[in-house]
Amino acid sequence: MEPVLEFWHWVIFGIALIISEAFLGTFFVFWFGASAIVVGIVLYLVPEMSLAIQVLLWGALSTVAAFGWFKFFKPLSLDRTMAGLSLESLLGETGQVLTPPSGEKRGMLRFPAPVLGSDEWLFMSQDGVVSGDRVNVVEVSGNTLIVKKV
Repeated sequence: MEPVLEFWHWVIFGIALIISEAFLGTFFVFWFGASAIVVGIVLYLVPEMSLAIQVLLWGALSTVAAFGWFKFFKPLSLDRTMAGLSLESLLGETGQVLTPPSGEKRGMLRFPAPVLGSDEWLFMSQDGVVSGDRVNVVEVSGNTLIVKKV
C-alpha cells in the first residue's frame, strides 16, 4: 500500500520549511518550502498524481529555484561597500577632493562608491591638492587617510 499525501500535507510542509528559514537566515531552505507549496497546489489541481511524481516534482522545482537564486538573484544583493573590513582595505582606492586641507585642518574626499560604509573621508596630503583633484590612498592614520595626488 502506497502512502497517500494530500495537497495540504505539502502546503504545511512548505510553510514549516519557510518558517525554519527565519531561524537559519540562509535563504536556501526557503526555496524547498516554496517548491513544496507549489507541489501542494499542483496536487490540488491534479489529485490523482502519484507519490513518486510528487517527490520528483518537488525535487526538480527545489533544484531549479535554488540554482536560480544562487546564479541570478543572490549576486544582485551582495554588499559591495566592504563594511566590516579593516582600514587597510582602503589602500589603493581613488577618490576626489571635495575640500583641500588647509593648515592643521584636514581635507574631505569622496569615493565614487561607499567604502567601509562611507563615501566621504577626512584626509591629509603632502602634495598640494585643490578641489576636484583625484587622489589615491597610500596610508591610513587612525580614521584619517594619507593620500597622494594622481
